[in-house]
Amino acid sequence: MCLTGVDYFSTLGYQPAIAALAAGLLSPIATIVLVLVTLCGALPVYRRVARESHRGEGSIAMLEKLLPWWGGKLVVLVLLGFAATDFMITITLSAADASAHAIENPFAPQWFEGQQVPITLILIVGLAVVFLRGFKEAINVAVVVVAVFLVLNAVVVAVAIGHVFENTHVIDDWWGALTTQHGNPLVMVGIALIAFPKLALGLSGFETGVAVMPQIKGAPGDTPANPVARIRGAKRLLTTAAVIMSTFLITSSLTTTLLIPQEAFEAGGPANGRALAYLAHEYLGEGFGTVYDISTIAILWFAGASALAGLLNLVPRYLPRYGMAPHWAGLVRPLVIVFLVIAIIITLVFDANVDAQAGAYATGVLVLITSASVAVTLSARRKKQRAATIGFTIVTVVFLYTTVANIIERPDGVRIAALFIIGIIAVSIISRVQRSFQLRATSITLDAAALDWVLTDADEYDTIRIIAHEPDATDSPDEYRQKIKEERRDSGIPQRSPVIFLEVHLADSSNFEEDLLVTGEAIDGFRVLKVSSANVPNTIATVLLEIRDLTGVVPDVYFEWTEGSPISNMFRYLITGAGEVAPVTREVLRRAERDRRHRPEVHVS
Repeated sequence: MCLTGVDYFSTLGYQPAIAALAAGLLSPIATIVLVLVTLCGALPVYRRVARESHRGEGSIAMLEKLLPWWGGKLVVLVLLGFAATDFMITITLSAADASAHAIENPFAPQWFEGQQVPITLILIVGLAVVFLRGFKEAINVAVVVVAVFLVLNAVVVAVAIGHVFENTHVIDDWWGALTTQHGNPLVMVGIALIAFPKLALGLSGFETGVAVMPQIKGAPGDTPANPVARIRGAKRLLTTAAVIMSTFLITSSLTTTLLIPQEAFEAGGPANGRALAYLAHEYLGEGFGTVYDISTIAILWFAGASALAGLLNLVPRYLPRYGMAPHWAGLVRPLVIVFLVIAIIITLVFDANVDAQAGAYATGVLVLITSASVAVTLSARRKKQRAATIGFTIVTVVFLYTTVANIIERPDGVRIAALFIIGIIAVSIISRVQRSFQLRATSITLDAAALDWVLTDADEYDTIRIIAHEPDATDSPDEYRQKIKEERRDSGIPQRSPVIFLEVHLADSSNFEEDLLVTGEAIDGFRVLKVSSANVPNTIATVLLEIRDLTGVVPDVYFEWTEGSPISNMFRYLITGAGEVAPVTREVLRRAERDRRHRPEVHVS
């Protein structure tokens, strides 16, 4: 829970101030709306995500399965852009708020004043250095950091509530100002609902909550397909974190609104971005306030660590597997440097301003939660769970409204997300083209019949001849008979030399890496190897090289020329996995095996 809480609970460092700035005197009412959405909307959604995506891949993996082919991949790429926005802004916004707490501390050096950008950059660079050295050992610190932070917040809130009870006139003053400003309670609720999207930062921890599922200890009876105890633990984690956060959100919003003058929340004010820290210094003294500041700086800094860990977990999990990132994208250090550069640029563009980045952060958070709501709604509908479908549809509509309202109010988030999305898609296309001639199989297995055929031909004839055959729905013996007759005539295959047909049955062409299973099937005396794959040429090349390695005999493969324009066929290959099969197969083999003596021969007629 503390791994999640480093991100989730750290928003208490700035959430009350942002709520006060966004909703003014209505901040407590708007926060109650936020808590209701948290407990009745986000929590049920992510409890279901935990059940259906228990490997820590979150809602993005659910949508990947529910939306196959290229449409699903495009959705994943777009969501990765918003996830990158969420996590990157978490890093920069948290570091900016940490620097604000450091600058506002009364014991801070005088030269700190006006140096928020340099201090923020130092914190971000320090974060990157930790990851470049290895972050694994530092994770345990998260437990201490979160525990201390929550205890200190509990003390501050308790003291503030006590002060409110001792000075009940602040409640009368607040309510009087509220009714004067907004009239009757129904108007207040309506305005609070309108202001609610601006408070969406308080929902930031749920996607991280399901990401840590692999760290949850299961039970001896758990299976990889259904880890019951791990899922139960994840649901308990999400519920506990949501209840703790909701309690702090309501109490902190109420006390900060009642005890801090509204002008103190404005830009440059002493409570801007640090409302609870303001109360800590005001009612518990500068010593305790300094301890609170140090604790807040630590958790905000670790929130950036949690976000960076999320990025390092997310990007290598999807893009390299799609063939949409270079190989180095699976390595930690190069990615850390890339993310460091991006974080520095964002900090400079936003001038390390917490309020200016809040909209972008909220956009990333809300899009991910909305996508999770869509995922569980589609899942419930597919399983014909009528009540769940209706309930999750309502939740989806609520989050969709919140997301759209936030984007309209603060379009910076969607602009940043658009830059990330454009960047990811551009890199994906370039990488997919560059890697199109690679061997893509992560593993290949020949069944008993297929293995027996290739071993027999290798032992008895010292040659293996493979005829590439485009399959269709009929698998008619006459087709194989006609095909072998044409190949013996056009390619000069001796009449008595045995041949084996190889068919690639196209699967989801958007996949890049896959496990291949080659099965042998005898059709009216003809030996046919069948394999299901996302692409034809790369798969044929992989099968040929596997046959060579298993038998010690370099096979020959025979093709017919593909009809149509080579250029259009090349585009077909990139999109559908078929197209100009023979020359692409030869190119894949050429790149995979540089020694011509060990490279399977490609014959085209």
